[in-house]
Amino acid sequence: MGEARVVARTAGRALDVLLFLVDRGQRGLTARELSDRLSAPRTSVADLLKVLETRGFVSPTTDGHGWRLDFRVAQLGNAYLHEFSVREVGRSAMRELSRRTGLTTQMAVLDHGDIVYIERQDAPGHQSEPHVISDIGSRLPAHCTSLGKAMLAFVPDQEVDRLYSGPLATRTKNSITTVARLKSELAAVRRRGYAIDLEETTEGVVCVGSPILGGDGRPEAAISVSGLRAGLTAAAIEALGRTVARTAGQIASARGGQRAVPKIARSRANGHARKRRIRGAA
Repeated sequence: MGEARVVARTAGRALDVLLFLVDRGQRGLTARELSDRLSAPRTSVADLLKVLETRGFVSPTTDGHGWRLDFRVAQLGNAYLHEFSVREVGRSAMRELSRRTGLTTQMAVLDHGDIVYIERQDAPGHQSEPHVISDIGSRLPAHCTSLGKAMLAFVPDQEVDRLYSGPLATRTKNSITTVARLKSELAAVRRRGYAIDLEETTEGVVCVGSPILGGDGRPEAAISVSGLRAGLTAAAIEALGRTVARTAGQIASARGGQRAVPKIARSRANGHARKRRIRGAA
């Protein structure tokens, strides 16, 4: 066997060792168990483990009989998440969503009862839709925003109960004011995969948002688009919802997460309105 093939086989076995240990946690696997799974001589596996231990990728288990993952694996994972954070991964998808719809796209995370904006992609110039202003780092109440409702729909009910125990603060006459109504709307969000802010945050403005779910099904963030109510029919809002949900699902999939709904029917977003600057659309 050529030297290159030997190196490739050794590298493959080293990676397989790490993958086998991923699901074992602190229990780890013994050298014999790893040898059996790799169908490799125990001496070869022992040599691999020594190299991986020296590099900080594996270490002995507490009882000293097996091997588990070590700190270097966590460093790699953190580096990946930093480089490919939900914001970084989502930016190009958001830019494309703004291009297709002519609307500003926003991303936010959930912070207790508020949303916090972490990214915005403005629609290309010379579009007919309104230009939305949502400063990075600014906050809005989650219960009256499409971004917030999209994320709240995918957290456990007991967390929603802890956040909201009495009358809800209002921003417009359309804002949700009771926990019962909020929970009813969150159930609808789970069914269709997107949330709607129908002039609940800012009068005259409709926002449509969908969550970006992690591998555990919890929301990591959400994205939304916003437009003038006068330029968005019910059919156009539904089409936007499906489009936003597809984009959110693509971002989630790129990060190894889940889609809010199994399948989103294809539909093109419609609706046109004159360009205007709007603050606080969510």
